[in-house]
Amino acid sequence: MAKGYWVSVYPAISDPERLTAYNKLAGPAVRAAGGRTLSRGGRVVAHEAGITQRVVLIEFDSLEQAVAAYDCEAYQKALVALPDGVERDFRIIEGID
Repeated sequence: MAKGYWVSVYPAISDPERLTAYNKLAGPAVRAAGGRTLSRGGRVVAHEAGITQRVVLIEFDSLEQAVAAYDCEAYQKALVALPDGVERDFRIIEGID
């Protein structure tokens, strides 16, 4: 079965302290739903468009598990804490077997 992934790119973060508050809620919610953080804000070597913003990559055992994790009550509570000052491009994608 193909794995599922959350891919988040943060083009703008104007309030890092509130992003930290979101992360404190989101991390346990993601882990409880079976997610494994593969990358979170590490170094980026940019090519093409040269975009080097923060990137977060989380792996799940399936696309269905990734979607269910996003929809779960604990993660929805974390989303409420995500500040307006954070611009985020978020995707749930299916991996290749």
